[in-house]
Amino acid sequence: MTSQQTEIEPAASEASTFSPRPGTAPGIAAGLAAPDITGQGQLVTSLKRSQQATPHRFRDLLALDDFERHARRRLPPMIFQYVAGAVETGTSLRRARAAYDDYALLPRMLRDVSGRDQSVQLFGRTYASPFGIPPLGGAAFIGYRADLVLAEAARQANIPMILSASSLIRLEDVHAQNRDAWFQAYLAGDQARIDRLVDRVAAAGYGTLVVTADTPMLGNREHNIRSGFSMPIRVTPKVAWQAATHPRWLLGVVAQTFLRHGAPHFENTEAERGPPMMSQQSVRNTVARDQLSWRHVQAIRQRWNGRLLIKGLLAPADAHMAREYGADGIILSNHGGRQLDHTVAPLHVLPEIAARKGAMKVIIDSGIRRGTDVIKAIALGADFVLVGRPLLYAAALGGVAGAQHAIRLLQQEIDRDLALIGARRITDLEPGMLRHVAQGGRQHAASEQE
Repeated sequence: MTSQQTEIEPAASEASTFSPRPGTAPGIAAGLAAPDITGQGQLVTSLKRSQQATPHRFRDLLALDDFERHARRRLPPMIFQYVAGAVETGTSLRRARAAYDDYALLPRMLRDVSGRDQSVQLFGRTYASPFGIPPLGGAAFIGYRADLVLAEAARQANIPMILSASSLIRLEDVHAQNRDAWFQAYLAGDQARIDRLVDRVAAAGYGTLVVTADTPMLGNREHNIRSGFSMPIRVTPKVAWQAATHPRWLLGVVAQTFLRHGAPHFENTEAERGPPMMSQQSVRNTVARDQLSWRHVQAIRQRWNGRLLIKGLLAPADAHMAREYGADGIILSNHGGRQLDHTVAPLHVLPEIAARKGAMKVIIDSGIRRGTDVIKAIALGADFVLVGRPLLYAAALGGVAGAQHAIRLLQQEIDRDLALIGARRITDLEPGMLRHVAQGGRQHAASEQE
């Protein structure tokens, strides 16, 4: 194990807390209560206390939204708002989340739902659950070495993790931590620069490249100005006060990073190492991003031998273009409400796009917080979903153990929801299990409405 792997390992007590017993059935390994057959052959139907007792510091973390509530207290306002905030009025962020309330579940009863299995097949690999971790820029400035933390938690949980181009840890180091990690690129419309980065990603051993399409320029993030956050960070009196009054972040993240690893750099925006994050001369590769076009996607497809995904699409016409240009998959996303305000919710275009996806995989993010959200997205045609902000908060609050706890909570919700809706497997979910709830109270079968 490398030194970087060692420093993100959970403490022995945490590691034992989150390790399933050998030979344990999948449901029990996830910390789920289940009937037990005694040595006398009698069925015990009472629920048993989980063998994996939750550490005391996580006992108020019962759902993904709880991680945000705790992170708000732990992080300086400028850092918290950098993660939680959205552009302008915040409508895109709210709409993405509210879209899941537009669908009601129609459960089926008296079905044998024992032996439930939430594993999925994606790009030739079996993942333990139908969700993964999306790219999270600047994660290592939110939680200590958070990209490595999330990579390790994803590896242990057997779910995919996507490293952001805006990460502060070398893509080679993250791949060494988790050889199944994917890499996401922010690309300028400069083919020579693109080729060099694609070659670096390939040389590092990544098998999946995600090209983000929705950042021709950065969105109008007024919340960063109000909170004092800037890139590069300027140490104003306001920023200094926020840092000083949040010592766990200042000492546990900033000081520890500088003492053990030096000044953080933008490591992966280009083929070459980028500038220090806090340098006033820091300039990332935002220049010429507005020139990126489908011809660059075509050139990448010809050069890149691995799986290629396009992230940030919403229009069905763009999804069709991605398929025509050879993408293996797309990620429907409004960038968590951080780019263009007043966009359509990804969930609202999912059925139309999924109906015409062919062999291309359709993944969705933005707004997913509950197991029922995952159920709804899969039922409407998604092959997979991504959950971002809560997992980053979890890594900041509790390292690998915190991220594992968040992953486990969502897995438990999915398992419970499968049983209650009347499905044994993720592949059993279909549009007939949903109703689209109109504002006037009318309900329509999801398959008819979309």
